[in-house]
Amino acid sequence: MQRLLLVFGLFLSTQLAWAQEPIYKGNYELAARFSPDKLEKMIFSTSVNPHWMRKSERFWYEYETSDGKRWYVVDPVRRTKTELFDRDKLAAEITKVVKDPFDGQHLKLDDLKLMDDENTLRFKVKSTADVLKSDWAEIKEKNKNAKDSLEKKVHTFLYNISSQTLTEIETEKDPKRLSWANISPDSSKVVYAKNFNLYWMDKENFLKAVKDEKDSTIVENQLTTDGEKDYEYGWGGRGDDNVEEEKKKDDRKRVGVLWSADSKQFVMTRTDQRQVKDLWVIHNTRNPRPTLETYKYAMPGEKEQPQTELLHFSFESMELKKLPISTFKDQTVSLWSTTPAANTRDDDFRPATWLGDLDEFYFAITSRDLKRVDVCRWNLATNEKEVVIEERSNTYIDFNKLELVGNDLIWWSERDGWAHLYLYGKDGTMKRQLTSGPFHVGGVARVDERNRKVYFVANGREKGEDPYYEHLYSVSLDGGAISLLNSGDFNHEIEMNDQASFFVNNFSRVNTTPVSVLMDRNGNKVMDLETADLSQLFAAGYQFPEPFKFKADDGITDLYGVMYKPFDFDSTRKYPLIQYVYPGPQTEAVNKSFGRGMDRTDRLAQFGFVVVTLGNRGGHPARSKWYHNYGYGDLRDYGLADKKAAVEQLADRYSFIDRNKVGIHGHSGGGFMSTAAMLVYPDVFKVAISSAGNHENNIYNRWWSEKHHGVLERVTPKGDTTFIYSIEKNPDLAKNLKGHLMLSTGDVDNNVHPAGTIRMAEALIKAGKRFEFVIMPGQRHGYGNMREYFFWKMGDYFVRHLLGDNTPPPVDMVEMQREIPKDK
Repeated sequence: MQRLLLVFGLFLSTQLAWAQEPIYKGNYELAARFSPDKLEKMIFSTSVNPHWMRKSERFWYEYETSDGKRWYVVDPVRRTKTELFDRDKLAAEITKVVKDPFDGQHLKLDDLKLMDDENTLRFKVKSTADVLKSDWAEIKEKNKNAKDSLEKKVHTFLYNISSQTLTEIETEKDPKRLSWANISPDSSKVVYAKNFNLYWMDKENFLKAVKDEKDSTIVENQLTTDGEKDYEYGWGGRGDDNVEEEKKKDDRKRVGVLWSADSKQFVMTRTDQRQVKDLWVIHNTRNPRPTLETYKYAMPGEKEQPQTELLHFSFESMELKKLPISTFKDQTVSLWSTTPAANTRDDDFRPATWLGDLDEFYFAITSRDLKRVDVCRWNLATNEKEVVIEERSNTYIDFNKLELVGNDLIWWSERDGWAHLYLYGKDGTMKRQLTSGPFHVGGVARVDERNRKVYFVANGREKGEDPYYEHLYSVSLDGGAISLLNSGDFNHEIEMNDQASFFVNNFSRVNTTPVSVLMDRNGNKVMDLETADLSQLFAAGYQFPEPFKFKADDGITDLYGVMYKPFDFDSTRKYPLIQYVYPGPQTEAVNKSFGRGMDRTDRLAQFGFVVVTLGNRGGHPARSKWYHNYGYGDLRDYGLADKKAAVEQLADRYSFIDRNKVGIHGHSGGGFMSTAAMLVYPDVFKVAISSAGNHENNIYNRWWSEKHHGVLERVTPKGDTTFIYSIEKNPDLAKNLKGHLMLSTGDVDNNVHPAGTIRMAEALIKAGKRFEFVIMPGQRHGYGNMREYFFWKMGDYFVRHLLGDNTPPPVDMVEMQREIPKDK
């Protein structure tokens, strides 16, 4: 009896202690202080985006601070930085013409471009005056019920920098309306698709289309007649519902041709999807009645897969040929273009040309199981495929675009377990490995053919740093030592000019203010450019998060994360821990630079949580191939043990973390992972919010699922090839749910289909589990204009189930409603 009383007393004291545990209310006001709308007024420019000039090594850029926008021109040779114009004087000149008041501090110049003479700026300004829409007749023809015939007048100006004179010119039609045009390098021809077939027109007729696409005198030349739906030459209407697709069926559409440099030939791929099975979403919120969206969607393990062809066309012979490149069953073809050297240079026209010369072009062929890649060259003289490089692996192979340097090829490969660069001759003979060691080459930034040097970005090479921090390096194509060009314990992002003589270096960490400097090809700092203005952000109470390192579940592998605390943090208090997760394998949800996206981390913490993001084995590809491929064959569970290990280590390390109140959430792959964590480790993870999750990867797209989980290629004695796919799914573990789970999906998500979430809900219902299910009407995968609503819904759920604040929130989401303009 005495022993029974003792047990009862211990039980009663435990219950009393639990009952006396303080209940903290969610700090909604602090979370509201850092809404996306408010952050736009507190965070301005965080990097310099250089627009390199063609005739010199100069560049211009736009930069915004709490004092407004300014525009600068930089001369790296002279080491000068000056304003492109006096913004106050320019504002006054614009005011005189537009008749609306402008001032320099609030000057907004749209589509600003430096012209070829490098002395004239062209830009647009919108006025308050109403004018009739230029395409009103066309709009009325398509929609008899259209009523809004007016739009704000747009003025287009030229500004001479040296003379400081402003001239208004005629405002041209928005060039986006002609996005269907694939223009040849010499501008003499335009190729496009129409009614599933291939067409071209000459420059004279294209200029007519620029003025009026409906001009009946436009001469169009039809190249093919065998095109049909799902076996077309152009790009289909993915993203349109069936009604919209029918309306647009006769429109011109873009076709992905790559031109020869002399504009006399082009190559392209054409994909046959006729046998691929359909998938559907319903637009429930469309008026006057819901509409259906039908699209092709290849799922893992299915027999019916897209079949891609490689085509070549010559304007001299006017012959379109299908090239015989069949190598693997259900193969993928990657056709490479010559990437423009400076992607921020001010060019109106950027022709897409094939990688190669007038006699040959390069492409890659990949097997369906992604374990075999052939780098190929098509020889136009012999009309034959030549295999130049072969890659083989027992897991999936990643690869980057081939680089051509005269008679040499630069190839990126993970064949020794790390991503490195290799130099090949054009005959396929490997000359040398350019980089080596336990670090990851991200890719080629620029090739200096004249000096036989390659500039590349890489991470993990600098000891004592977070191995994800990226740097710029150079190495000679003739071999030799690697040179680091932008040292410093930060994550660096670079923009290099065509000549590989200068680059802009933007760098920061999650806990530092972004800085931009100009550097030369040898890594010497030329001049300081900008430091981001975060004064308003700090004035609102913002505090930087804290990077941390911990061990994976194996006790050996170093993993990296970031901790976000409430800005009113109290070290004597116990805080629930929330993990924001994305499992990879193509990335991890761990920021390395200062950024704007704070909803799932900084802002969520303000309710009264410690929020962490952290990596896991099998996550980010920018480490060893062993690390990246860790989850191969175990796509549901591979990252979960490391997430559990993080909870245990952080709770041991920090007394303010409550190991008994752990939440987890994520979107897409993170939605899938957060639910899996609740079902595999139900005694660790108590609350999860899973949005747009691919809970059943057997109904997610083939390319992601088969790549990262694996598919078995089986060849029968008769030579027939089949593919076998099997994977564990979240619904299989529905019976394990113990805690609180909220599932969510957009009802027109045509990436991760709503069926994945609905099947998860069905399994939970059959298992007799309580959970919440939130549909986001009319939303695609990213939730679009309902992201803010979902943030507050997420906050409510975590506040109730982790903080224990069960006070019902008001029906009105007042914090969100305050941000909605009154005229909405």
